[in-house]
Amino acid sequence: MIIISYLYIGIDDTDSPDGMCTTYLACHIIRKLKENDISLIDYPRLIRLNPFARFKTRGNGGVSFKIANDDKANLAKQIVLDEVAALSMFDCDNTNPGVVFYDGEITKEMQDYAFSAIYSFITIDEAEEFGKSVGCEIHKFKKGRGIIGSIAAISLPLTDYTYELLAYRIPENYGTERHIDYDSVIEMDNETFPDTFENVDYSEKYIAIEPKTPCPVLYGIRSNNVESLNRAREIVKVNEPIEDYCIFLTNQHTDMHIQKADKISEMKQFGCYEITATVKDRPHVIDGGHMFFTVFDESGEIECGAYEPTKNFRKTVSYLREGDILKLYGGIGGQNTFNIEKFQVIELNDVEYKNPICECGKRMTSAGKNKGFKCKKCGKRISSSQKVNIKINRSLIKGQFYETPVSARRHLSKPLCRM
Repeated sequence: MIIISYLYIGIDDTDSPDGMCTTYLACHIIRKLKENDISLIDYPRLIRLNPFARFKTRGNGGVSFKIANDDKANLAKQIVLDEVAALSMFDCDNTNPGVVFYDGEITKEMQDYAFSAIYSFITIDEAEEFGKSVGCEIHKFKKGRGIIGSIAAISLPLTDYTYELLAYRIPENYGTERHIDYDSVIEMDNETFPDTFENVDYSEKYIAIEPKTPCPVLYGIRSNNVESLNRAREIVKVNEPIEDYCIFLTNQHTDMHIQKADKISEMKQFGCYEITATVKDRPHVIDGGHMFFTVFDESGEIECGAYEPTKNFRKTVSYLREGDILKLYGGIGGQNTFNIEKFQVIELNDVEYKNPICECGKRMTSAGKNKGFKCKKCGKRISSSQKVNIKINRSLIKGQFYETPVSARRHLSKPLCRM
């Protein structure tokens, strides 16, 4: 029996807000490897980490892939290091690439490390200490913060996963307007949804496969399977050259970042949670268009936010009222506000308490504290001060989920079409 040894390669933190993309760099490296007769085993992986982590990269995702650990492994390492050194955006203060090589079995402690990188945050020193303890070969550029995501990208187990096809522009077109035939995107969505998803935000008239940054990506299509991605690529038309494309296996849109919290007091800043709680007050809007309300349980309370970029989702949130019970999904940012990604209505408070109606048909008014009610029309009085409950119609539906629009959805958030 032939035992094959693998070399795992992880790369992260090579981009900046002004350009580059770690997936593009990985695609470029993969092409260089193929030119040297070095083939990947399985699809390269794009692993998104904690969306609330401090010092996160633009998309907060590391990439990894594996090859045979044979006589060409050292050549592969040199190609990787040379390309990271040549293409990373070193001029940006916050770009601190890290490359990790690993040739052992993926252990339980490595998997636990990866989940920690998704649930919380890990320092560079902690990542380096851990990587060395399990036998990783670590290469840091500048501060080397990318080793955090590189180790996680190698180590994370994927039970739920999706695929993303990324098409890349030629360098001469970086930073210019993208030329994508929007009608063909609509056609692609109609023919391949729900196998592909998040292609178009119809409510905002937004083509979601097109990035809004000056990165090398021309478009990205997300899917539950590779066959649909290849079909989608055939349908989408562009009016500019495509340098290359690559399909990544990824944890995007899996809710992998969400931890189940039994009570509010268990939730911590920079973590992402599912929590069931009761609405305390009516949602209100502040300057800037952000909407806030408070939920509580027996352990405490927390402010929830639906921010301006979530657009029409805020209208849905505005229908909430005191006493509604919700299952909320989201994360806690720097201001200790729970940023909502979606929610499910568990119970609706569909009762209002009003003054009783007089025999003459007029709603009565208070006769004074503890003095009952009186009718201004006919003068009738009653001694009871007890209001009556009135069942009201609600715009929300018990049991239903409500989510942010595609244009405001986080990479890891699972859309309802996948639930």
